[in-house]
Amino acid sequence: MKGDHLDEDQLAAAVATTIRHYDDKAAAFWAGTHDHDVTQNLRALLRHIGGAAPFRILDLGCGPGRDLATLRDMGHQPIGLDAAARFCVMAREWSGCEVWRQDMLAMELPTDYFDGVFANAVLFHVPTQELPRVLKELWTSLKARGVLFSSNPRGQNEEGWQGDRYGVFHDREQWSRYVTAAGFEELEHYYRPPGQPRHRQPWLATVWRKLDQTERGDRP
Repeated sequence: MKGDHLDEDQLAAAVATTIRHYDDKAAAFWAGTHDHDVTQNLRALLRHIGGAAPFRILDLGCGPGRDLATLRDMGHQPIGLDAAARFCVMAREWSGCEVWRQDMLAMELPTDYFDGVFANAVLFHVPTQELPRVLKELWTSLKARGVLFSSNPRGQNEEGWQGDRYGVFHDREQWSRYVTAAGFEELEHYYRPPGQPRHRQPWLATVWRKLDQTERGDRP
């Protein structure tokens, strides 16, 4: 069902309960995801970043640090961000990288700092009413022409609780409207896992470039 506007208490509950879910299940989450192959997603981000490597990359919702370690091993300069305290500890220990404990709805990000943002299976937790602001904060944190990668479980724009996690299941059209409005242009999109018929590809991956004000033209 479509999500209704959340009041202040409902929004706080959506954030706190979702974070608690990941804190409580951190070990099980690591066991179930540490060997997932997201090379396709990492390559989609990296091939669109201009200039010479190494790149400074924000791993948004880094979890226990799987992709932080991969980016580090590739010679880049990743920084992790996650709201779950146990994930932050695990990510620092596993990757040796800097990890910021921040909630996506209360981020404090440096301006014009990152070459890329890797948002793998995380932005769908942002309630729709907060999404324009969060995307704009990511836009601001990117350098000129920086690149945003996102992967979300797709749906028909349903929003609400799935167990003790809050999420939004955007279709491609709705997701594109939000990201475009935040000042990005789409570079590519694809569905995952690869090699499967569309009905067995529940994930929508999209790659975006930050536009400056001139390139955005009359967009708000």
